[in-house]
Order: sequence, then structure tokens, then C-alpha cells
Amino acid sequence: MTNKPFSESCVQNRDPILAVLREWFADRRHVLEIGSGTGQHAVYFGAELPHLRWQTADVPLHHPGIRLWLAEAALPNVLPPLALDVNQDAWRTGRYDAVFSANTLHIMGWPEVERFFAGVDAVLETGGVLAVYGPFNYNGAYTSDSNARFDAWLKARDPASGVRDFEAVDALARARGLVLLQDVAMPANNRMLVWHRARQGRVDAP
Repeated sequence: MTNKPFSESCVQNRDPILAVLREWFADRRHVLEIGSGTGQHAVYFGAELPHLRWQTADVPLHHPGIRLWLAEAALPNVLPPLALDVNQDAWRTGRYDAVFSANTLHIMGWPEVERFFAGVDAVLETGGVLAVYGPFNYNGAYTSDSNARFDAWLKARDPASGVRDFEAVDALARARGLVLLQDVAMPANNRMLVWHRARQGRVDAP
């Protein structure tokens, strides 16, 4: 099928991500992917992890491209995209035992990152798992020169965006009843952060 959107980074990072998901999503059943982008991750992980019911989701602008990938793959366990904008509450009505998101937190402003975790708080079942992939700073410092350059590029494009500090993101997660299980080094100076939903988080929502 022609004219599908394509991301080279999805091809490069999908196997390292899959290795982590195989471990932590082994006993999961219903996954919400926040920010499905092109749809490449959804069809790859859906094919490799057929026990999962994979719910794609993104802003409607990306839905046509996601649907092209889904139509070509024709996987019964990968579902058409939901409209998901972290600034809106409509997506907070579902229930999932896992949530996955790749390369999203650094393109959001910080208020949107807070709403991301508020939304996860609303949809992730107790005992659920959240897995987030992307670049992070540690102790207020970049982990590589390439991440510093990437952060500068992000801020030139949108001053509200940028590589997030791990400690600040983990604090948001902990406030929502999420306990960090693993912080995995990934290729190209990225990380995979995996949290477990140990308890219900706060009831207030930004």
C-alpha cells in the first residue's frame, strides 16, 4: 500500500522496545498506545505480541496514516485509532491494564505532561503497567551531546517542549500511584521507563 507515513526511528527502535514489552506486557491483555504516530509501532508490536488487544490513539490529524498501516497489516488485535488529545478528557473513560507511549513527553509542554499522567491515572487499572520510551535528563543534565542538540532543536521549534527530567516525570508518576519497576538504557541515548500501578492515585485532575 502506497503513501503510508513512515518513520525511520520506528524501525530502528522497535526491536529494543519489543524486548522490554515482551517482559512487562507478557501477562497484559488490553494496551492503550498514547500517540500512535504513523502506526508503525502498533502493527509491529501487535504482530509480535498477538495476545494483546492493542488500542491505537492519537490526535485525529494522524488517523489517516495509522489507518493505512492497520489496513495493510490486517491484524485482528490492533484496533482503529481513538481520538486522544491529552488536553481533553474524552479519552479518560476507557480501562486498560497497560499503557504504552513512545516519543511523546518531549513534544508536549509541561502542563500537557501533567495531563498525560492524570489521564493515565484515570484509565490504568490497579496492577497495570505504564511503559514510556524517549530521551530523559538525569540530575538536571543531558546524558549525551546528541540529546543536548535535540533539546535545542525542540525548543527552537516549540519553546514549551524539550527533553524532560527523569526525576520530575517520576514524581508525577509517583503522585498518581505508580512505582518505577525498571529504567532501561535504549539505543540512541533513549530510555524505557516502566511503572506499575500499585494503588489509585489522586482524585484531582489538571
